[in-house]
Amino acid sequence: MIRRHLLVAFGAALTLALGACSGEPEQKAAAGAPKELTFSILSAESQQSMAPLWQPLLDDMSEYTGVKVKPYFATNYTSLIEAMRFNQVQVGWFSALPALEATRRAEGQVLGRVVDSGGVASYESVLIVRKGSGITLDDVLKCGKRYTFGLGDAKSTSGTLAPMAYLFTPKDIEPAKCFKAVRSASHQANVFSVANGVLDIATNNSVGLVFAGRENPQVAEKIEVIWRSPPLPESSIVARKDLDPAIREKIRQFFLTYGVGDTPRAAKQREVLKGLAYGGFKAADDSYLDPVREMEAAEVLADAKRAGDPAKIAAAQKAFDTIRDQAAQRRAMNPDA
Repeated sequence: MIRRHLLVAFGAALTLALGACSGEPEQKAAAGAPKELTFSILSAESQQSMAPLWQPLLDDMSEYTGVKVKPYFATNYTSLIEAMRFNQVQVGWFSALPALEATRRAEGQVLGRVVDSGGVASYESVLIVRKGSGITLDDVLKCGKRYTFGLGDAKSTSGTLAPMAYLFTPKDIEPAKCFKAVRSASHQANVFSVANGVLDIATNNSVGLVFAGRENPQVAEKIEVIWRSPPLPESSIVARKDLDPAIREKIRQFFLTYGVGDTPRAAKQREVLKGLAYGGFKAADDSYLDPVREMEAAEVLADAKRAGDPAKIAAAQKAFDTIRDQAAQRRAMNPDA
């Protein structure tokens, strides 16, 4: 299942790349200034807890843009992508892999990226176990179908793609063959399942653990981290390309200036960001998703190597090398991105 998602996504990326070379216009004509905008939010921590945190920011966005902004909460990444694809939402908060999917399938365009409360524009995927269980990373990697394991949403960067790309695939481990049982759930559900002994091990991320510690400290105290990934691109703000250019630019400027300055308004905005565990936003475009493209390509290459098909291996290797080289060139041109 995991590899099928990756292959479909990777194929879509190649199709878009070919289309870009054909000279087709990249962006549709603007649809005109909207009277209302819908902003999508993944309610992984439950809508009841997330809505009060996001509503002040959406109210500020409405005031800044002069367009009413209403929230759209979804419980999985596919719903967010499909909602933008069918123009049910025009702007949204996406983690890196869904953001990439939105640029491929939903006319999405990255406007900016999140910076955490410490000023860092990245976060980590983690493996968690119940504190005191004695389970170590070495135990996990021995497999033997001894443990139950929880992945994240199939399109989650930290919950599925990163642990596969950085931990399991390099060691030629298939979770379905390694663990006694495997299930996919939200980060919040995985925290509760591990803390209560329903699951032995699960994926999560460093931001999710911050929310868990704040919202459910007694539950968070029952878990511990046994593995951390390399830094992953933080979440981003994505808008549809056919959104009125003037409104899209207002939205971009709203996020880049939110909480900046020494005015009472900026101080109030920083309190809103604090509730979201954010420090602010910085400029970004679709190239910020390069690490995700590289992880995807590495997974497809590894899958081809396991299948042993020389033609597939050669094609996957070429695609991986191309993506890696393009990303390296962009980093060299803009090292501060």
